[in-house]
Amino acid sequence: MGKTQQPQWTAADIPDLHGRVAVVTGASAGLGVATAFLLADSGAHVVLACRNLEKAELVADSIRVGAPEAELSLVELDLAVQASVHAAAQQLRDRFAHIDLLINNAGTAVMRPERTEDDFETTIATNHLGHFALTGLLLDRLLAAPAARVVSVTSGAFGKTMDTVDVDDLFFERRDYRGLHAYAQSKLAVQLFIAELQRRLNGTDARLVATMANPGVAQSDFEQNLGPVVRFLSRPAFKWFFDSLKQTPEMGALPTVRAAVDPSVRGGEFFGPTGRFKGYPVRKAPTPGADDPELAARLWEKSEQLTGVSFRFTEPVGDLEAGHSLR
Repeated sequence: MGKTQQPQWTAADIPDLHGRVAVVTGASAGLGVATAFLLADSGAHVVLACRNLEKAELVADSIRVGAPEAELSLVELDLAVQASVHAAAQQLRDRFAHIDLLINNAGTAVMRPERTEDDFETTIATNHLGHFALTGLLLDRLLAAPAARVVSVTSGAFGKTMDTVDVDDLFFERRDYRGLHAYAQSKLAVQLFIAELQRRLNGTDARLVATMANPGVAQSDFEQNLGPVVRFLSRPAFKWFFDSLKQTPEMGALPTVRAAVDPSVRGGEFFGPTGRFKGYPVRKAPTPGADDPELAARLWEKSEQLTGVSFRFTEPVGDLEAGHSLR
């Protein structure tokens, strides 16, 4: 007898999220917009954490068109700048006594060497170090929620580009810089971070779990970051063909949303499309190289050193009197 086919997980499977607070980074474009809409349409109070607040306000208005009852708020966040991460985290702590969902969605890919004002390589600063710091700074608000989740968006497309993270050369100071290698390293770092976060949570009484998601290849403007060849193929003469091979933004957001809200999810799980690039969200194996506890622990220590943020899993949730829910 063949295997019993599992039902497809769709937006109709999202449970009622009224009373839950969800922070979505990079919610002003692409998959972040679709993720924010799906969560808001299901009742969550969604915070659009974005670098460009004017653009985020337009997105909020567009979400309200499709979900008139949506509860939305904004916070300015530039993940490439540690001062901005700290400021955004403080604003969120001041507004909310608990955060139920932290969706680490924002990402970038820089094709030429570029440094942030903290003197970090820009791609890993945005994709990994910014989210590492944000998660640590919001940890007590996540622990204060009944059953919170951290979901980090990674990628399955570059597994063969780089199968390790060079903790001693995160910023490509001793290696030739290649944009796709930097991107692949940053996304592998995301997986190592989530796996290590879950391992550390496993030794506590916390109900917080950490998961990750690969959106596959979806229609968005992200390919504009990926160099002249990809940008050329994204021109109107070719775009219609390549878009036909992609899935819609909503389908691309479903792995993230399932990782965030499906009651059956367990810590450390990885969700992605059924196919390599497209399909409904299913449990997937992480990228090769992401299951190395020793490497993950070294990256964690390095990330703490670079950001100055330490995770306190065993301390009681502090300063809750200062926070309040906007609900």
